[in-house]
Amino acid sequence: MSVVAGAPAARRARPATAAEAAHQRLKQMILDNALPPGTQRLEAELALELGCSRTPIREAMLRLERDGLVAVTPRHGMRVLPVSLADMRDIYDVLESLEPKAAELLARRGLPADELAPLHSACEAMEAALANEDRPAWAKADEAFHSGLVDLCGNRRLAAMVMQVWDQAHRARMLTLNLRPLPAASTAEHRAIMVAIAAGDGDSARELYRLHRRRGGTELMSLIERSGLAWL
Repeated sequence: MSVVAGAPAARRARPATAAEAAHQRLKQMILDNALPPGTQRLEAELALELGCSRTPIREAMLRLERDGLVAVTPRHGMRVLPVSLADMRDIYDVLESLEPKAAELLARRGLPADELAPLHSACEAMEAALANEDRPAWAKADEAFHSGLVDLCGNRRLAAMVMQVWDQAHRARMLTLNLRPLPAASTAEHRAIMVAIAAGDGDSARELYRLHRRRGGTELMSLIERSGLAWL
């Protein structure tokens, strides 16, 4: 997320602590399924793997527990929590409610083209990845578009709420990435949303985003059900 306007320069430049760095690395490993659901890891194992002491690992594990990603048990380390189909339905209900509002707010801000450039670049990256049938590259560009959009919407609280559940949705998308058809429809939808935002059309941006999120959620739930996965 963006740094809060007016924050002191020293605060903005503050390097990450060992615990923060450990939290970010472990969180990314969980979201990318390098630590898949059900994985049990001890503090000592993670400290060795990340090249740090056990204290920042312990703090990172507690933060991950607050994120809803792991369960921490004294002397047994952490266990990566699964995401059920019911969880995913709840998550997509939240995203379908909040993200369209973020798109509307961003469109109404009327930002100049240079500030919207990261979103244009994400659309271009998705289109290039689709042409090359490069699913991981597409997923990376898709994440950049969605996180960039809420980051620019102008409502920090809304953005924080979206990103809290986005992490869980990201795990499910990555687990099913190679099971889904090539994302041609989604790529076109992102471009249409971008056109509406650039034109300052808040109503169209909101509705296009709502339809995009609903279609994507329906597709993902159907895929999970057909695959027979009880949890992710």
